[in-house]
Amino acid sequence: MKAIWNHKILASSDQTVVVEGNHYFPASAIDASCFVPSSKTTVCGWKGTANYYDVVVDGQSNEAAAWYYASPKPEASHIAGYVAFWKGVQVSAD
Repeated sequence: MKAIWNHKILASSDQTVVVEGNHYFPASAIDASCFVPSSKTTVCGWKGTANYYDVVVDGQSNEAAAWYYASPKPEASHIAGYVAFWKGVQVSAD
């Protein structure tokens, strides 16, 4: 799977985890140069608190376009640290 925004591959992995239709990429699979920590958080009843990244490519920013659960609830422990995308980031098979 690949995550692409603004013609840039943000993440690539054959070991994503699918939860609620979203592909979560291992942290080791992301291009860290494109991610800036965001102050945004949200809370999911069964996964816990999500933290966000702004995605920045070629000077353009897509605010809070990636999220992860640093310390998920036990039911979602298998996605701890994995990163998922939305807001126009295209996630698809090669």
